[in-house]
Amino acid sequence: MPFYHRSGKIPAKRHTQFRKPDGGLYSEELISTEGFSSIYSLVYHCHPPTLIKEASEPINIKPEYIVKENLKPRSFMGFNVPSHSDYVQSRITLMGNKDVELSMAKPQTSMKGYFFKNADADEVIFVHEGKGIFKSIYGQLSFSYGDYIVVPRGTIYQMEFEGEDNKLFITESFTPIYPPKRYTNSCGQLLEHSPYCERDIRTPENLETHDEKGDFVVKIKKSGHLFEFVYATHPFDAIGWDGYVYPYIFSIHNFEPITGRLHMPPPIHQTFEGKNFVICSFVPRMYDYHPLSVPAPYNHSNVDSDEVLYYVDGDFMSRKHVEKGMFTLHPKGIPHGPHPGTVEKSLGAKETKELAVMIDPFYPLYLTKAAMQIEDPSYYKSWVE
Repeated sequence: MPFYHRSGKIPAKRHTQFRKPDGGLYSEELISTEGFSSIYSLVYHCHPPTLIKEASEPINIKPEYIVKENLKPRSFMGFNVPSHSDYVQSRITLMGNKDVELSMAKPQTSMKGYFFKNADADEVIFVHEGKGIFKSIYGQLSFSYGDYIVVPRGTIYQMEFEGEDNKLFITESFTPIYPPKRYTNSCGQLLEHSPYCERDIRTPENLETHDEKGDFVVKIKKSGHLFEFVYATHPFDAIGWDGYVYPYIFSIHNFEPITGRLHMPPPIHQTFEGKNFVICSFVPRMYDYHPLSVPAPYNHSNVDSDEVLYYVDGDFMSRKHVEKGMFTLHPKGIPHGPHPGTVEKSLGAKETKELAVMIDPFYPLYLTKAAMQIEDPSYYKSWVE
């Protein structure tokens, strides 16, 4: 994150003695996503975070990619993935490459009896349906429809849902997630022309120190495998922390769209970035206001990236037969554009109510068996029907 935050009790100087009321030392831990060369946080535990009592054999959860060579536009019905009572098992990878993996999840219950950590990837969890509380050692974050929950790799967390009908679109990035570089200055502050600013970002609150001993299960995702560790102390035992690495929430509803007299290109929707991919937000906005403007997007070739669009809500100006939870994949190498009739329909319109999340990876995406099971096989013909 681009700004400093602190919570709870911390010593005046880092790497110095910080003692408990009984005279013992708190245990300091440095947490970073790029070794010692980038942003970090310092967390002060009641107990060392290394007290492992048991470690299970890993379970292979690597995505099963069955389509690796693809040039065909495709569509998938994301809401058709199966729901599951368990959060981790509900996460179903649909597509990915060496930089990013995209999943849908429909968990029916809160995480009970265990905690989860992704040791490989930063996560951006988009909440399409459902609400609840995201808990971590940094504190609590209340989430609801339209929230991006940005979780740095290595964060142990629990998600507590209020109900059973939860739908999450999850992006896993194997490099750190940041705001777009072109919207930040040399100090990391979001610039005046950025479509959002630090005031729109919700940071963890209500730090609770769980100074508890027992058997605490942490499921850890690492190298496409799931490991189960039993720790001797509660993972959320921090008395305080400070730094730049922590989970946070940005709502898509707080993204302020950039508009113009003529159609603006997709990069103006960019919200986050990782290495070799970007995340964009399409939100309700005023249409172009040149008297002869064509609000619908022009046909364009994906020269440098695949394009994934995840439909959240509203009527999408350039597509027919759009449903909530639907994915479209337009691979790089061939042009794509608006469906027949949508250009004419957009003429004279003043605004759009569309809401969508777009992922543009710069290397081709592979498709899993799970994705092919929810595909609309006729989508690529929809421009001639």
